[in-house]
Amino acid sequence: MNTLKNANKSTPSMVYQAGYLEGYRYGGCQAILERIPPQIFGKKNIRVLYIPQGFDAIDQGVSEALQQLASECIIATPDKMLETAIRSRPDLVLVMNGLHVFPADHPDHISKIRQLGIKTAVWFADDPYFTDDTVELSAAYDVVFTHEQDCISFYKEVGCSQVYYLPLAISPAMFAPIRTTREQQFDICFIGSAFWNRVELFDQLAPFLLDKRVIIAGGHWDRLKHYDQLSRFIRSGWVPVPETVAYYNGSRIVINLHRPTTAGSDNRNGKGISGSSINPRTYEISACGTLQITDVRSDLLRHYRPGYDIETFHGASDLRSKIDYYLQHEEERRAIAWRSLWTTRQYHTFAHRVNELLEIVS
Repeated sequence: MNTLKNANKSTPSMVYQAGYLEGYRYGGCQAILERIPPQIFGKKNIRVLYIPQGFDAIDQGVSEALQQLASECIIATPDKMLETAIRSRPDLVLVMNGLHVFPADHPDHISKIRQLGIKTAVWFADDPYFTDDTVELSAAYDVVFTHEQDCISFYKEVGCSQVYYLPLAISPAMFAPIRTTREQQFDICFIGSAFWNRVELFDQLAPFLLDKRVIIAGGHWDRLKHYDQLSRFIRSGWVPVPETVAYYNGSRIVINLHRPTTAGSDNRNGKGISGSSINPRTYEISACGTLQITDVRSDLLRHYRPGYDIETFHGASDLRSKIDYYLQHEEERRAIAWRSLWTTRQYHTFAHRVNELLEIVS
């Protein structure tokens, strides 16, 4: 982190101004939150065994929502799923994603659970990037949920009879407005792995970013052609959720660029299924009350309104222009950011999603 501090030196007057603006931003976010009506969902008479994937930002939100909405929520690790199901006999076993950290014989365990008369469901959160793996896994379950609407027909075509589109969301306890320090405040922020489309974009942006206060955080950013120019802005490796939340809150603009869906480009998507649904980062940035500028996926319009509670870009030139504009128009930037917070907390929490999921499986 020392390189970041050295790359973004501040004068006393800049620190004072930043402190004033931070207080104004945070106060506005709190005023927005106070005006949002409380979410009231009826508790469902269903006992759920939840098997998390290990995605902290998702698993905590789903667990919180299940504890709020189900009559009982039991949580077990993937390797303990079968024995926990046999012992507790839930009404539903809900698996998040079923990939990466799950044992190879996971489908056999699901089959044994179904033989006990227990309903099973999986919620795929990595679609369409690992569909070479999920194509066989999906057949093991009674019900398939996917956050990617372009995968609905894919799962139906391979024989899944109950397939539902269920977007991801946020945990209000994790992604929310917080106060930040000067060391966490930037003009521009991007957090995520350096997939090749992201590398190309930031290589094109490199000269434009050099005189700004920037953080680029995540893995594999040594892929950049202009790594020598941007290295002082890069915070390498995995970024824990609390640190991510601080950077989102502290940044005037957060860029979001979805990963490519092309097979072989860090993906296992041999069918070349396209991606039209938005990533969880879209909701997470917005929940922090920050202006987000994102690339466009067709499903975006179902959830946000470009120019109202989110901003979009088409290519590096358009992104440069919009960053320039919003860095010079503070009131417009804050207004969109505050509206994004309102929209996200009003419609896109895991309580909304889990309530829908439980109504479907019940």
